[in-house]
Amino acid sequence: MGKGKIVIALGGNALQDSKGPATAEAQLSVVKRTCEYIVDIIEQGYEIAVVHGNGPQVGRILLASETAKDVTPVMPFDVVGAMSQGYIGYHIQQALRGELKKRAMDIPVTTLVTQVVVDEKDSAFSNPTKPIGSFYSEEEAKALMAEKNYVMKEDAGRGWRRVVASPIPLEIVEVDTVRRLFDSTVVITAGGGGVPVIEMPDGSLKGVAAVIDKDLAAELLAEQIGADVLLVLTAVDRVAINYNKPDQKELGAMTVAEAQQYIAEGHFAAGSMLPKVQAAIKFVKANPEKKAIIASLYSATDALAGRSGTVITSR
Repeated sequence: MGKGKIVIALGGNALQDSKGPATAEAQLSVVKRTCEYIVDIIEQGYEIAVVHGNGPQVGRILLASETAKDVTPVMPFDVVGAMSQGYIGYHIQQALRGELKKRAMDIPVTTLVTQVVVDEKDSAFSNPTKPIGSFYSEEEAKALMAEKNYVMKEDAGRGWRRVVASPIPLEIVEVDTVRRLFDSTVVITAGGGGVPVIEMPDGSLKGVAAVIDKDLAAELLAEQIGADVLLVLTAVDRVAINYNKPDQKELGAMTVAEAQQYIAEGHFAAGSMLPKVQAAIKFVKANPEKKAIIASLYSATDALAGRSGTVITSR
């Protein structure tokens, strides 16, 4: 009997070094280190599924496609999202398999290209907020806005990035497959939040131009497969209020009510900590006896043991 089921949401720092080269080789190097920490969790007896982001990668794939538009047709945005799922999942899958073999753990790993249903009338389509692609200076961002008609916004003090619609995930199309695999296999699923699709009148699915927040997709997955813990791994040890201010305060724990109050007070940046806290709230409200944890990738096992991270509970 394992210790329980965990859905892990991996932040961008788990996939690439923001100060290093944006190459596939550099990403694989970072992912290999990341997977050492993930296997630490598996080694403790937890069953896991992994959900990852794709903001920088999907932006670069789209940019490459647009740059080559005179040679080959530009890829639709949903196809670009699926491509990012495949190549990021391949890197995680390969690295996890290698690390598991090093530790003589015979556990299969697979990547599942995943579709996630959204509402075509979601207000997000008229108010894009999800950052994708590289960081730019304000001057570069304004040039891109003029040249390509992008929507660009400042991203939590780190620079300017393109933003696209980020609708709320409603249903994971392949969730039954994830359930069947979960007890025996490490599943990498809903990558980049999943490929956003809408349901057509005849029951078929159609991809749309958007990026679903991976933390909200991970939360939905955790709900639908009955996970015991939603573990959101990011670049900081704990959630903080008054972030980057002289009176910054790190939080070891907060209730749903406290988290909602901090959101109302504007403590968490959109596209950064806000969706992580929102995902934690949603999971715990749906499962009052369970918990969500927001923690650093590098102290994940300590967070599960209560020695690090921010634990979000119903009370």
